[in-house]
Amino acid sequence: MPIWPSRPVGTGTTRPPPPRRCAVEPAAPDSGAPPTFPLREGLTTISTNSPTPPADAHLKVLQTRVYRGPNVWSYDQAVHLVVDLGALEAFPTDTLPGFTDRLIELLPRIEEHTCSRGHRGGFVERMREGTWLGHVAEHVALELQQEAGHDLRRGKTREDKNRPGVYNVIFGFYDERVGLAAGELAVRLVNELVHPTADFDFDAERERFLRLAARTAFGPSTAAIIEEAVSRDIPWTRLNQHSLVQLGQGVHAQRIRATMTSNTSALAVDIAGDKHLTGNLLGSAGLPVPKAETVRTADDAVAAARRIGYPVVVKPLDGNHGRGVILDLKSDDEVREAFPLAEEQSRRGVVQVESFITGKDYRCLIIGGRMAAIAERVPAHVVGDGEHTVAELVEITNADPRRGVGHEKVLTRITVDDAAIELVREQGYAMDDVPATGDMVKLALTGNMSTGGISVDRTFDAHPDNVEIAEEAAQLIGLDIAGIDFICPDITAPVRETGGAICEVNAAPGFRMHTHPTVGEPQFIAKPVVDLLFPPGSPSRVPIVAVTGTNGKTTTSRMLAHIMKGLGRKVGMTSTDGIVIDERLVIRADASGPRSARMVLQNPRVDFAVMEVARGGILREGLGYDRNDIAVVTNIQTDHLGMRGIDTLEQLADVKSVVVEAVPRDGFAVLNADDRLVRAMRRRCRGTIVWFSMEPPGSPVRDFIEERCRRGARAVVLEPSDRGEMIVLKQGRRSMPLAWTHLLPSTFGGAARMNVANALAAAGAAFAAGAPLHDIRQGLRTFDTTYYLSPGRLNRVEVNHAEVFVDYCHNPPGMRMLGDFVESYVKARQGAAEHRISRIGMVGAAGDRRDDDIRELGAIAAHHFDVLVLREDANLRRRAPGESAKLLEEGVRAAMADGARCRQVVTVLDELDATRHSVRIANPGDLVMLCVDQHAAVLAELESFTHQAAAGARTDEDCPGDPDLDPQQLTSEAAESSAAEDGELREVLDSQEG
Repeated sequence: MPIWPSRPVGTGTTRPPPPRRCAVEPAAPDSGAPPTFPLREGLTTISTNSPTPPADAHLKVLQTRVYRGPNVWSYDQAVHLVVDLGALEAFPTDTLPGFTDRLIELLPRIEEHTCSRGHRGGFVERMREGTWLGHVAEHVALELQQEAGHDLRRGKTREDKNRPGVYNVIFGFYDERVGLAAGELAVRLVNELVHPTADFDFDAERERFLRLAARTAFGPSTAAIIEEAVSRDIPWTRLNQHSLVQLGQGVHAQRIRATMTSNTSALAVDIAGDKHLTGNLLGSAGLPVPKAETVRTADDAVAAARRIGYPVVVKPLDGNHGRGVILDLKSDDEVREAFPLAEEQSRRGVVQVESFITGKDYRCLIIGGRMAAIAERVPAHVVGDGEHTVAELVEITNADPRRGVGHEKVLTRITVDDAAIELVREQGYAMDDVPATGDMVKLALTGNMSTGGISVDRTFDAHPDNVEIAEEAAQLIGLDIAGIDFICPDITAPVRETGGAICEVNAAPGFRMHTHPTVGEPQFIAKPVVDLLFPPGSPSRVPIVAVTGTNGKTTTSRMLAHIMKGLGRKVGMTSTDGIVIDERLVIRADASGPRSARMVLQNPRVDFAVMEVARGGILREGLGYDRNDIAVVTNIQTDHLGMRGIDTLEQLADVKSVVVEAVPRDGFAVLNADDRLVRAMRRRCRGTIVWFSMEPPGSPVRDFIEERCRRGARAVVLEPSDRGEMIVLKQGRRSMPLAWTHLLPSTFGGAARMNVANALAAAGAAFAAGAPLHDIRQGLRTFDTTYYLSPGRLNRVEVNHAEVFVDYCHNPPGMRMLGDFVESYVKARQGAAEHRISRIGMVGAAGDRRDDDIRELGAIAAHHFDVLVLREDANLRRRAPGESAKLLEEGVRAAMADGARCRQVVTVLDELDATRHSVRIANPGDLVMLCVDQHAAVLAELESFTHQAAAGARTDEDCPGDPDLDPQQLTSEAAESSAAEDGELREVLDSQEG
């Protein structure tokens, strides 16, 4: 997938390109040639004598991708469709008769789209002038989501520069499933408008799409809370396909499910679910409640009703939404008839009989112990007009666009069942009777919104005594969010004087009667809920540091995590080795993608996040979160080129710069000033830049940094002196010494220059995160490249008195830096060595790299090692066994022919076999560099060498010392090498030792 398009085709509200017109260009009048469509290279010219597209021409979706965070196309989450227009590339919209008018007829609101013109109707203008059908699919997908209630306006369409007729269609989404369905239906509709078919019913398809959107949408209560959270910049994540949502990140995270929160007591919910127990608790506190008894049989219900006194109410003990509640029962027979209806809705089979309280139905919403809203609930009903029957009036009422099925809209459609028909009959009507004008006909006895009732806002009408009673009831039950159901003649008068009672206390009360009252002003009740979870001034986000680059990002991430751990932070880290929570590896996998980032942010222990961000994850799904407080870019070098449309370093830099673009205005970007492509990313950053550089004073790069520091910028640089190099933090004109590079364990006395650069980057990120200088200094001084702190990154082990290093180096720039380390390290040790130090390197290359990159890796290694052992990864990545090793060998031998240091090449494909061979050919004091794929297995194998030698369990055959002096002692693992090569290797090492 190319990143850079050859031209813009269409856009929503982001980065509008200039309008592009595609129209018929007639030939010169005197040429006699028919006019043709202007087509790009590789497409057949189509004459206007055939003004309609071929019958088999249609949009084809080649690939679908979902970005769940900032990505190369958008700052927000988006759906990406790669569509192939095929022959339709020759037919822009102005060449398709009636196309635009038919689209407007089906989707009238598409005339509101501004597109790049910036005014209403801009997109229709583009269609009439001529635009490509991929652009049309983008706008149709956005409009379909608009019809589903998702206010989305961002999108763009870009042509694939390498594949004529192939377009990248990108548009935003709120719900992933709805966004994907919108894209699919949009492509189908465009194809239908080009070639109409008899079996495509757009109205039916749209209805199916809207039902999907309704099923996946949050209910009114959850949506209100999320909307309030978004307005406060509180991040949220949907944890299932329903209403379970996490607000906030890491240690600050809170969860809600509808109107139940992380603070809702399970005990309080159980109490509220037991209506009999609730009544007893409230009654014992002196609050007005009806008389009530629980029963299990119809006979017991009749007996209880007689004791309480008629009229009574029969309802399930643990029901909800008013289901199974039968009111105003005045005889034994009515109680017997009502009992099975209530019992059916009771989960435990227990029914409550209570005294019937006359009056209006009020719902008092209590949040955090305080009254937030009051609504009067009016049962489902119709009002006669003297013309229509009751059944017709129900249909007219249900036609209100505000009414839907269940909780999908602010009102619920009225359902006419046997109970409703019986209730209408009791009021003196049949369903086909015509009520007089103004007559109210009830279709339900309870005022629940879920049964078709309506609500009237009474928040500011309630008497203070009634408010106090409701608040006390919520506190007695222990609910943080409670719905107190009052039955009383008038909420404006004290219920203790006028009569009335609390008939129920509800956990997880619905909000829509308050947020969308049928009559009255809506109440913004989500605010106190979010205040309850996140009191004003409390944080909701954990600091996120995103580390990216070609090389060094894993070590930099580990250094930074180690520094912050020293401050007492619980660090969650993603890397190519897995997910680490507070220095504990919880998942062992390549976890440098967006899904791993989301897992870290959902962990309730994490209060600081360090994310290693790889190129593949950005291209596949985006970042996985909305922004990072600090972005670190180590370098941009040749690796992964030729994959996913990334062919140049500039394109790779464009991908990596996504983390810089995700920095907010109060954030920081820690950039490598020595890399021109990283240095250029400063133009993409809205926050503050922190530079780091390995260049000495007086160099152009240092002059660049010094000039900016004089204007208040921050930087981490090296200051050379007679005593060595000092890492210095600079802020404005201040210079703060941090640490000597040669005293940092990870640098091996300053020889590992790549870790010096990583230390600069980590120090800059920690400084930006607010870490004190002492803690940064201490973190760098105590970070070592042991297997426990930095597995697979320059781990040193001594095996048979030879120094063995294990590293993950796998690309040419990394090998160049590793070779520089070998040169410096051997030079520092050679003076104290009794013999010449031989260098043995084990090298492998990932099979998905370009052939030339693999050859270059081998050529670079040949300049730094005397002996090279070539291996292959376990995952060959679609290459044949031995193919990668052969390419490596070609690069090595080409370098050897040009005079490179290497004198011997051995191919041992299996990594562990190659490890054993590399160690066994080493003499005491030699240096063995193992560039590995599976570092854990290799380290375990090296440990077995060490343990066996320490136990004296190895024989001369097991531990031959220098098997190259005796070819007969070569182990079976290295049998692939020829006797001639072994003899040559013996001569090479002998001459070096001499």
